[in-house]
Amino acid sequence: KMTQQMRDLQLAQARKPPGPSSPNAAKRLYRNLSGKFRVNYTSFDEGSLAGRGEKEKLRKSYLFQSNAALFEAVELQDLDRVQELLKQYSPEELDLNTPNSEGLLPLDIAIMTNNAPIARALLQAGAKESPHFVSLESRSLHLSTLVREAEQRVNELTAQVVNEAPNADCSEKEKQLKAWEWRYRLYKRMKAGFEHARVPDAPTNVHLSVVSSSSVQVTFWEPLSVNSAVVTKYKVEWSCSPTFSPPLGEAVIDKLKNLHFTIRGLVSGTAYYVQVSAYNMKGWGPPQASVPPFAIPSNWREYDGRAPRRRGQAEALDHLLGQVKTVHQHCVCHEPCKNQPQSRKHSVSKSLKHLFHPGSKFLKTLKRGLYLTAIFYKDDNILVTHEDQIPVVEIDDTYSCLLMQDFLWFTKVSCMWDEILWLRQCVTVSQSSCSCILQTRFKMLLAISQMQGLLGIQDLGQVFFEPVKDKQGNILIVTLKEVKTNQTFESVRWVPICKLQTSRKSVSSPEEPTALDTLLISVQDKLAYHQRSSHALSPGLYLGYLKLCSAVDQIRVLVPERLPNILCHVKIRSNPNISREEWEWLQKMASVEEPVPAEPEAETTQNHLLQELQVAIKELMTLVNIPLQEAKDFRLYSQEVLDFGGQVSFLLLLPPSDDVCTAPGQNNPYTPRSGFLTLPLQIFELGEE
Repeated sequence: KMTQQMRDLQLAQARKPPGPSSPNAAKRLYRNLSGKFRVNYTSFDEGSLAGRGEKEKLRKSYLFQSNAALFEAVELQDLDRVQELLKQYSPEELDLNTPNSEGLLPLDIAIMTNNAPIARALLQAGAKESPHFVSLESRSLHLSTLVREAEQRVNELTAQVVNEAPNADCSEKEKQLKAWEWRYRLYKRMKAGFEHARVPDAPTNVHLSVVSSSSVQVTFWEPLSVNSAVVTKYKVEWSCSPTFSPPLGEAVIDKLKNLHFTIRGLVSGTAYYVQVSAYNMKGWGPPQASVPPFAIPSNWREYDGRAPRRRGQAEALDHLLGQVKTVHQHCVCHEPCKNQPQSRKHSVSKSLKHLFHPGSKFLKTLKRGLYLTAIFYKDDNILVTHEDQIPVVEIDDTYSCLLMQDFLWFTKVSCMWDEILWLRQCVTVSQSSCSCILQTRFKMLLAISQMQGLLGIQDLGQVFFEPVKDKQGNILIVTLKEVKTNQTFESVRWVPICKLQTSRKSVSSPEEPTALDTLLISVQDKLAYHQRSSHALSPGLYLGYLKLCSAVDQIRVLVPERLPNILCHVKIRSNPNISREEWEWLQKMASVEEPVPAEPEAETTQNHLLQELQVAIKELMTLVNIPLQEAKDFRLYSQEVLDFGGQVSFLLLLPPSDDVCTAPGQNNPYTPRSGFLTLPLQIFELGEE
């Protein structure tokens, strides 16, 4: 009776006829799904309406066969074929959660035959159990009915084959008999799997962490037992009472790609207890309490009520800049710019089609002086002038020694590419009486305007962290910008970098290359630096190593080559939040004079943080080539947690106070191996933004 109800339900849902019912039929179906069949499918004339109609019919037939193929692959326990179909088609195309004529879903068959690998693959793809099995009794009754009807059909066909004389009809009956015998064995195996299954054990490694002032996150693993049926969902429960009476809430997790859940909307400063239980076709298993047993939503700032360091800073700077602009708006320094020759205005507004007119001011060769070059690249191509040169303009032909302060000033200007005209207006006061520094910086602004006008682009990109110099007295300030869109340029062409490097004729000797030759030789390294410096860290809490070295005119910071915009670091955990309790414990550690403080009690958030820090410190010391015994005097920076956008946070590990910054000529006892570089501190700060 129940089987008949299932079939009636399928007819009401306009369900398609069932797929093949034997291993041989499955093999024939797999052959039909070969590449040859797909080629025939895509060979219709797209311009023909009738062709499109036939194509749609064939597509639906093809998808139906893929659905039938999935059922057959699950029944045959063909994991490779199941994975292939799940990869090739979407769940909707496979009708992954639509029952067949027996009222079964692919996941039902997988879990009742106890095929865990196939069941997990189906669950990862979003498969569900049949909604018709509302209780253990209904599932048991349905399986018994399938077994009984299959057995009855086998008996009927056996009698017909035995009693009939050999003929064509008899041969067909024998095929049907073999198919039903195979299906009878399948249903018996499913029934036995259901009867021998038991509820799942509790999940393992249930860990609770604080992720904000109003939320906690629980992570867990599957139960260890392999004897029970496959787990198909989990339940997370939370309460303010360790007995979970009364419960505050629960959530069922049936998407099993990531076994974690974030409980939001909690009250800061309140303790919450969490437990997790698993479910299979026999029901819910026992709950497992989390470790630690409770968590208190909080943030480290609540320890002393500290406000975010950068709160309102960007707005305040914008307001200050607006005030400065207002003061200068009617200044006489604007008059020279208002009375600029018409030719200059025209050059600034040139379109790209005039870029490489003979009047262009891009330079072909360098004299002794200071220059600006802009590198625009896309994939493996670079933008060059009509003469196959990287765009270069002159800053000052009498300037042969670039002061570091001038270079660092230029890097700050790169944050205001669209304000260059206004900056020029502010620097034009009494040029004849200006200092050499002011004159040099005004010439820098003129060169930037010239490069922007010739290229027709305001944003020249990021400044490379050091100029390119040669022995002839040439100095190149380099900017780099990646073009990610399909932007086209008139009178400009993209050239493969390798072709440009091989076709350029050098005018210098290998022993003393010019700055342009040096730039071209090292352009790949500079592009790699530019790309790496824009990479972002994945969310989490990190341990950073702060190491500085000073020179006469600058301070430099140690960074890894693979991520030059970040301090040397290792990841502590995926949760970036430091709770109030964890921060309070870190403050106590910082105030203890003894190098090894007592460990906190087990099963607390503080103990977990201690264990995570111990692992991270060992990993970081190995990374920067410092023996662990030499790091016994290192300190954790306990003034604040460095927060970057709420998704990434840093704790800093500092060398002894006398060794944080190495002075010129001083032996550096903490020098890492290759794979690191030192950046000027101001350049690092710009890249960090």
